[in-house]
Amino acid sequence: MTARQGFHAPYLLTMNTMNEIIADGTVIVGEDGRIADIGPRSDIEARWPDVPIRSLPDTLIMPGLVNTHAHSGLLRGTAEGLPVWEWLQQFIDPMHRVLRPHEAEVAARICYAEALLSGTTTIVDMWRYMEGSALAARDLGIRAVLVPYVAEHPAHNYFETLDTNEELIRNWHQGAGGRIHVWIGLEHMFYATPEAWTRAIAIAKAAGTGFHTHSNESRFDVEETLKRYGTRPVEALERFGLLDAPRTLLAHCVWLSDAEIAILARRGIGVAHNPVSNMKLASGAARVMDMRAAGIAVGLGTDGEKENNNLDMFDEMKTASLLAKFSALDAAALDAWSICRMATIEGARALGMSNDIGSIEIGKQADLIAVRTSTPRMTPLLGGSMGNLHHNLVHAVQGGDVVMTMVQGRVVVENGLLVNGILSDLIAEANAAVPPLFARRAQWLADNDTTASLGLV
Repeated sequence: MTARQGFHAPYLLTMNTMNEIIADGTVIVGEDGRIADIGPRSDIEARWPDVPIRSLPDTLIMPGLVNTHAHSGLLRGTAEGLPVWEWLQQFIDPMHRVLRPHEAEVAARICYAEALLSGTTTIVDMWRYMEGSALAARDLGIRAVLVPYVAEHPAHNYFETLDTNEELIRNWHQGAGGRIHVWIGLEHMFYATPEAWTRAIAIAKAAGTGFHTHSNESRFDVEETLKRYGTRPVEALERFGLLDAPRTLLAHCVWLSDAEIAILARRGIGVAHNPVSNMKLASGAARVMDMRAAGIAVGLGTDGEKENNNLDMFDEMKTASLLAKFSALDAAALDAWSICRMATIEGARALGMSNDIGSIEIGKQADLIAVRTSTPRMTPLLGGSMGNLHHNLVHAVQGGDVVMTMVQGRVVVENGLLVNGILSDLIAEANAAVPPLFARRAQWLADNDTTASLGLV
């Protein structure tokens, strides 16, 4: 429990159904870490005369950002220049073969720190040895959906298993005061047997939790699924029962047909759009506007540090906007309000969490961030009919402009610094972990042929 407190800023961006902006706004955070009241400062002070109100001058307060798809890791800047399946074969799968639990935890800690410092309060992380990830999330204070990288096939016995995934659910689901959720994860349909598909969804149903996997990421993905199953990826997922979990989130969904969009809409499936990763790996431009028009909840994700090179969701917001405009040759495509919603309330809806997070509304969790407005990037800052706050957030703000991050009513970044960790120590630990990991990967590559199967079974 925390003491009841108020936070005031010149602008309060609520992301409610009206995208309401409250000038000279204040939010009251209750002892339970939930939002007790919001409104203009004068009204709040009158209703809550005994609650201390902290002023955050030259800032705006908004909901924390929701990163709907990420991978922790230590390969930043070392896995470049290949399309996705060859990239997996040469760089990523060999790393998974030699990764050790301590290295996985170090990676999670540096990535969660980066996320919090740049305004992300909720992260969906598909990673390995996730007991360490749970400890990192608990200690640093982030809200995390932990999704083990599961593969269930003899040819891919170097990932997590459904056994370890189920154990993580038992140990950590709803842990850290409800901040940690554990879902079932499959790296890809190709990395599992039909028996594993059935068991994965059975576990999700029994635990009342979600299911997350990659789908329709590249043309190769579609072509290979057609070859194997005679149908497209989303159609295959539905046929084999992989859309039957209480909540399903699919990453990428770049190459969707009209029929697949209809399936996702009808089944209430969430989508994690990863524009930077999709551009870097030359996967393509997802049909985001078509998905949103169909009523699909589309959130934003950074993907991993290796396929993006940062976990800055503000960077992702700008890229999502520009990619949509560029690919549609329409300067009005994915307007700034739509992008702000994708990064907050729509991302929360994709996770099935919109009743608790994603907007600043009474009763919701106090997952808030304060963004500096006294920067060249936010100048001029205009109100009224000429208001440009949302445009500046999408096209100008950077993650380093975040000065405060709060999760569940607790401040976890203060004045741009971690409250529950020392960044320099986390960086040193990551740098120390990399040489032995890379040495083991290099040895494995020297001892094995990685060109035979493109990582497929």
